Amino acid sequence: MTTTGTTLVIGATGTTGSRTAAQLTAAGHRVKAASRRATPVAGAEPVPFDWYDPATHAAALDGVDRVYLIPPLGDSDPAASMLPFLRQARAAGVRRAVLLSSSAIPEGGPAVGAVHQALPNLFGQWAVLRPSWFMQNFTGTHAHARSTRDEGVIWTATGSGRVGFVDAEDIATVAMRALTDEPAPNTDLVLTGPEALSHDDIAAVITEVTGRPVVHRRLSYEQMRDRLTTQVPVEFAAMLAGMDRAIAEGVEDRITDTVQRLTGRPPRTFRALLEKEMRSGG
Repeated sequence: MTTTGTTLVIGATGTTGSRTAAQLTAAGHRVKAASRRATPVAGAEPVPFDWYDPATHAAALDGVDRVYLIPPLGDSDPAASMLPFLRQARAAGVRRAVLLSSSAIPEGGPAVGAVHQALPNLFGQWAVLRPSWFMQNFTGTHAHARSTRDEGVIWTATGSGRVGFVDAEDIATVAMRALTDEPAPNTDLVLTGPEALSHDDIAAVITEVTGRPVVHRRLSYEQMRDRLTTQVPVEFAAMLAGMDRAIAEGVEDRITDTVQRLTGRPPRTFRALLEKEMRSGG
């Protein structure tokens, strides 16, 4: 598939944004890579962008016909800054928008759920990606990855609840297809890996692949909330601990065929991701 369009990738230095920008440029698509500091991204045109600084929006949208949307991080009301931008984007000639949401947030739900609800009325071509929890939470700079490395412990209030953890590279591949395929998906897409794993399972796989003993310590909701309050604001800590509690109750115990259906290949397993990271010295 070829296109003469240009894609604005917001959050182009982040976990899925960087991978989406890389996959688009590798496939020959023109990309404007938006980040607060206009950080250089290989093969793309870097542009400054800040959700909370409307003065950065017009230049970022110039010449763009599709956009990949990463909501402002940690914002409990992202619609306040995103909806005015999306209306401006439509007026500027953007025809397609792909939004990163979460499997835990339905259309019309809290936070980015309100943006999800508004998207189909703003653009004729759209998709909402609703990935499960990222496998990269255990390998990058996330709190789970740090405690795994520093203490050999994963702390959660998820109990024995299982999650269809998904590789960020698979999310990016779906994002590229959602941005470039004809016709556009015009739906929301729940993305998971190929298996649902508990945090006990995750700890066991990390131990087997890396040779470093890792255990999962089960906390109560209150213990997890209090632990998180040392790292993030109390309301956000309560929300995150509540997500753990929901996992314990089984809400994330599912797998979908979306990655296979849209990319033509099965999603990567957590073990395969760890083995790849070990080989690359990550």
